[in-house]
Amino acid sequence: MPIEVVCPGCKSRFSVSDHNAGRTGPCPKCKQPITIPKPAVQAVTIHEPEAPVASSRGTGRIPTAPIKSSERPVSGLQVAAVFGGGIFAVVMALLARLAWHSDPPTWALAVAAVALSFPCVLVGYRITRDRELEPYRGRALAVRVAICAAVYAGLWAVRTCVPADMTAEMWQWLYVAPIFLGVGALASFATLDLDWGVAAAHYSLYVLFTAVLRWLAGLTPI
Repeated sequence: MPIEVVCPGCKSRFSVSDHNAGRTGPCPKCKQPITIPKPAVQAVTIHEPEAPVASSRGTGRIPTAPIKSSERPVSGLQVAAVFGGGIFAVVMALLARLAWHSDPPTWALAVAAVALSFPCVLVGYRITRDRELEPYRGRALAVRVAICAAVYAGLWAVRTCVPADMTAEMWQWLYVAPIFLGVGALASFATLDLDWGVAAAHYSLYVLFTAVLRWLAGLTPI
């Protein structure tokens, strides 16, 4: 880099190459000897990176520490509750088949659909949720599961309003099933933050479980 030089005699300013640093030569104007100064060496200080900050409280800095996701292990009591609830639902379906030789009353089907929807949605969320995201807990989880469960149970109510001749043949379900699957997947997608494919699987698990119970109760599965 060029070095700025000021002649001590005529006060002229000019630039010389840094290769001449430390040499002495005559001024181009007044011929007074000038010693070219050596450029000052600037010390470079390397600072250690700042430690990550988990909270902005008291620091005034934006948090930079990664968010730690705490995964709670599934306890044996929860596993037992799920299996126990499934067995209880199967037993109740078989008892309903013995109690009503014909189709059960509408109120019984409505109560069963509502009672099964909440635990099915909750268990399905535990199985299918994205492990990279912080799970919903407490009141937030209860509200979201309740909304999704209400939609799932409501779809069974809508199913009873579909004329029988529209679903008499299996090929007719190619036109009807995507509507129910789309609405159910949209419910779990919006409330539980599931991907579209996972949301469809979540609703499908609920339909599969309730269809098996309907078959055990002596009803048409779907």
